[in-house]
Amino acid sequence: MTISIQNIIPVIHATIHGHTNEGIVNHVSIDSRSLLNAEGTLFFALKGSRNNGHHYIPQLLEQGVRFFVVSEMPQDTKNATFFVVSNTLEALQKLAAYYRTLFSFPVIGITGSNGKTIIKEWLNFLLSPDYNIVRSPKSYNSQVGVPLSILGMNEMHNFGIFEAGISTINEMDKLEEIIRPSIGILSNIGSAHDEGFENTSQKALEKWKLFKHSEVVIFKKDKTFENLLTLNTQEKFTWSFEKNDNASVWVTTHESSVGTELTFYHQNSNLSVIIPFTDKASIENTIHCVMVLLYFKYPVDTIQKRVAALYPVEMRLKVKNGVNNTSLIDDSYSSDYQSLKIALDFLEHQKLHTNKTIILSDIYQSGLPVTDLYHRVSQLIIANKINRVFTIGEVISSYKHLFPNAIGFNSTNDFLNQMEHLHFQNETILVKGARDFQFEKIVTALEEKTHETVLEINLNALSNNLNYFKSKLKPQTKMMVMVKAFGYGNGGFEIAKLLEHHKVDYLGVAFADEGIELKTSGIQLPIIVMNPESTAFEAMIQYKLEPEIYSIRGLQSFIKILESKEIYHYPIHIKFDTGMHRLGFEQNNMLELLAILKNTSYVKIASILSHLACSDDRNETEFTLHQIQLFENLSTQLINTLQINPIRHILNSSGISNFPEAQYNMVRLGVGLYGISSNEEEQKYLENVGTLKSIISQIRTIEAGESVGYNRRFKASSKTKIATIPIGYADGISRHWGYERGYVTINGKKAPIVGSICMDMLMVDCTNIECKEGQEVVIFGENPTIKYMAKELQTISYEIMTSISKRVKRVFYRE
Repeated sequence: MTISIQNIIPVIHATIHGHTNEGIVNHVSIDSRSLLNAEGTLFFALKGSRNNGHHYIPQLLEQGVRFFVVSEMPQDTKNATFFVVSNTLEALQKLAAYYRTLFSFPVIGITGSNGKTIIKEWLNFLLSPDYNIVRSPKSYNSQVGVPLSILGMNEMHNFGIFEAGISTINEMDKLEEIIRPSIGILSNIGSAHDEGFENTSQKALEKWKLFKHSEVVIFKKDKTFENLLTLNTQEKFTWSFEKNDNASVWVTTHESSVGTELTFYHQNSNLSVIIPFTDKASIENTIHCVMVLLYFKYPVDTIQKRVAALYPVEMRLKVKNGVNNTSLIDDSYSSDYQSLKIALDFLEHQKLHTNKTIILSDIYQSGLPVTDLYHRVSQLIIANKINRVFTIGEVISSYKHLFPNAIGFNSTNDFLNQMEHLHFQNETILVKGARDFQFEKIVTALEEKTHETVLEINLNALSNNLNYFKSKLKPQTKMMVMVKAFGYGNGGFEIAKLLEHHKVDYLGVAFADEGIELKTSGIQLPIIVMNPESTAFEAMIQYKLEPEIYSIRGLQSFIKILESKEIYHYPIHIKFDTGMHRLGFEQNNMLELLAILKNTSYVKIASILSHLACSDDRNETEFTLHQIQLFENLSTQLINTLQINPIRHILNSSGISNFPEAQYNMVRLGVGLYGISSNEEEQKYLENVGTLKSIISQIRTIEAGESVGYNRRFKASSKTKIATIPIGYADGISRHWGYERGYVTINGKKAPIVGSICMDMLMVDCTNIECKEGQEVVIFGENPTIKYMAKELQTISYEIMTSISKRVKRVFYRE
């Protein structure tokens, strides 16, 4: 995009202050951490419930950014231009809405509860032979994501496909003004974001607002959308599985040897297509896509050929362990300019190693002349300080001279044949390629070969849960997040890196070695060691870890080491025992504690804390209030006597929600980050973070009377189909979860675990489930949930999460 300063001022209704009202903007940013922020950047200082973009203006000025949209003027203006508006988010939306008016080509707008991104990606695939398409990168469909997507348009594009997602009323009006779709698709109405609407009917009407100016709207004709049929402002191009629904198109489905055959009956003719999918969601998403092709009157043979080539869409950026101490970011099915910027930002936020490498294919559908495109790609790569570049494809390789330390290959096979000579080690590698290049082969070759069982960690869900708890805090309240026990079993460094990206104030670990591992991996946030052992004090000092001090002996021991090293004012955290009776100073220690602290300059008290024993139990409210009052008394006595002003913190995850009056200066978020709450009402707002998956190793059928597993603890009462899954108690699955007490999910259906769970395997009854060897199996996630497993096993969610063995590969992803 290129917009002059003079055009921006009236569009966003800004008052201009500062250095100049001349200049050109070629990049819009809302993220102060992006390495792309530079001289031509227009930075919108957005305000959230906790984060305020205005706070990062000084560092952006140092990076060379000179154009800012703000709602409050900073003290240091340093030769920059400031557009002052009342609301910076509304200003971003107004700019995008104006920019949209500069283009008159067809635009498809997609909304609904599910399937938006897949429909968008499939339509892009189906229509791209005929159009130069601009589309939402990944799932950029929010109040912020939509304007950023629209600002990716350029004069070379001649078709647009954009998603729109809402969570409550009055949001779609703003997105409609920005997208202005000429063609609308309403995918479905499900349970997502139900809490933001009175009922399903209201949700459907709100989503329909996206199509206010559309020529046609495509949707399934069923009871959910009955009230929409009376809205006569647009053509309704509907479809149904029921012939008697009088829809525009009647669709029938039949299983085929390779998937599903769909037959479309439309205008006294019919069209049959074969798709490689059998699940309901993929079938309905395909139908929506075919409806677009029918509306555009594509020839039958073209529709059949293109639809048969549809493929599963990978919507996630995954982080995986690679060979030779490398880490991989897998974006192997996507290569377009807009998503490249997102992937490079993700690389910077999640990098495990200083050295950064990118393997990149030819880039399609940029809407830019080839030479201009690869010069811009070069600028992106240089700005992101990429150390090595491997180009794959004849076009991009002809521009390899533009990239740092670049080696070019004409094909993926050429690269794979030379890979052993390229010396991948101790680096973070972004693998990003168009689907035609089959970069999944590169990922497979570079990925560390481990267990077929994986624990997938959803980084979007972590961010959502973090922001949910942030929203409960006063603006000045700091946040410490617990990443002990390998991030509650989910992974330490990767989660710490995400939290650093979100600018939390402290990290908490249980033991020094956990903190040392994070520090040596490059984590810069201050880390508190909650259970420090005196034998680790020297190492903690070496790695600048801050100890929780809970005893006179520990305090004296730590001071003695500091004295020997002549280190002064080292930050420590004093813990009081207010009723947990686990660790901490008690009232009778106060005089001795004060005497020591008064007479030393080797330590400084960074914070005072205590631990609530039952903040999640409303029956124990009186006890918790007693703990809070005792903490108030003890910490106040310490503060007044020593004349200090430390941070104070006592609330854990459930305490944040149940006792907000005790936030003090900081709170400690633990299991809530990982999507677990003891409050069922609160649980609705938290997202599942970890999904434990495996595969079916083998399927066999046994006859009545035959047994399964050790000691013949399961005997079939009739012919039974048994699937063996390569996960067992050595991976962290309790043996008590066997004997038909627990289950796994295959194809969305429950498969009871039969017989004894073995060390490395378990067996399930899949008699009534259509499945095959190699198929995915969900051990826990959405179904069954960790909370459900914990309840059935009469334990707590923490134990389920932290029991998952490190031999289970962790895969981190962002959608």
